[in-house]
Amino acid sequence: MSGAPLAGAWIKICGMTTPEAVDAALAARVEAIGFVFSPSPRQLTPAAATRLAAPARGRTLCIAVTRHPDQALLDEIAAQFKPDLWQSDWEDIAALRVPAGLAVLPVLRSSPAFATKPSPLPARLLFEGPVSGSGRACDWSSARELARCANVILAGGLDAESVADAIAAVEPFGVDVSSGVEARPGIKSAEKIMRFAAAARAAFATRRGATVWEQETFK
Repeated sequence: MSGAPLAGAWIKICGMTTPEAVDAALAARVEAIGFVFSPSPRQLTPAAATRLAAPARGRTLCIAVTRHPDQALLDEIAAQFKPDLWQSDWEDIAALRVPAGLAVLPVLRSSPAFATKPSPLPARLLFEGPVSGSGRACDWSSARELARCANVILAGGLDAESVADAIAAVEPFGVDVSSGVEARPGIKSAEKIMRFAAAARAAFATRRGATVWEQETFK
């Protein structure tokens, strides 16, 4: 049994672009939603993201998602969008001045650069495939190793059909999905969001039951 904290049903839907997507994520009672500020079919301006996130404030975490932003963009996001968390590659977080009071979610990627992971390892991180939003799975074996010593949020290539296998294989703290709940690139499907959230919660509940059994059996 791994030494990582017992996973809960922590679910993030990333790449909000429409009010309908925000409404569906809130109806599914997910723990976080992501707003993308880097080149992508899901890219928003801070002003557009601020308007889109308004119904979600205080109901779920609103996360600003970037990759290799410059300082001016980060400062604009922090000042205007006011995210609950800033998610970006760990190298970005190390290189830029993080605005005061802004919590961070570092991203590590399953690629050759993974060999240069930070030390010490962050207590909580998102483990992603090489390209965000591409639908490509990350390396589950590397993710599982990380999940033994950190709260790992697993992303990359997940959907309602694969998320149970991913949770069983990696034992993550949480899961993150974007393209796997879309009707077409950049446009979320409310039905797919609901199906993904239900499948993830069922898989986390199964894992919790297995862990409790293990703890009681091996006392």
